[in-house]
Amino acid sequence: MDTKFDQLLDFPCYQTFKIMGVADESLPSVVVNCLQNHAPDDYSPTIKPSSKGNYHSLSIRVRVTSKDHMETIYTELSSLELVRVVL
Repeated sequence: MDTKFDQLLDFPCYQTFKIMGVADESLPSVVVNCLQNHAPDDYSPTIKPSSKGNYHSLSIRVRVTSKDHMETIYTELSSLELVRVVL
């Protein structure tokens, strides 16, 4: 991943990740468990269902320490089976 996060942000900082995934009751815990491996903290995501109820959108504020750390979190969240998009 070749991003310009290091030019746009002053690390360490907090970044809100938006994760869209399948409307499964385990989605929030799967996402939080992944984040705990890379940025341990006490997370309480905001969850919004899609209009048809097929998908959920999670918003989570995460403390990131570097460009590589942020890219790793994006990559790991994107690789989760229930996740469709990470912004």
